[in-house]
Amino acid sequence: MSERRKSVRTRALKGARIIYGNGSLTRDCAVRNLSTNGAKLVMPSTAGIPDSFELVLEDGTRKNCAVRWRKLTDIGIEFVGEA
Repeated sequence: MSERRKSVRTRALKGARIIYGNGSLTRDCAVRNLSTNGAKLVMPSTAGIPDSFELVLEDGTRKNCAVRWRKLTDIGIEFVGEA
């Protein structure tokens, strides 16, 4: 694994924030299984999270996301572009 990829993954695992509702709503989450194509987001509940949203990692990286699968406390997402 490259140093850059390892560094981004380490920072992302510390946490992230989902932004939706035209930027007016946010939800904190933890990021797991981060790859260049997507990730698994873990939070107390996925209720109310829309099928597409913006994800902001702690390093400030922003990603547009689409939900690929959903469970009670986690969702699998696909990155669909930089925000």
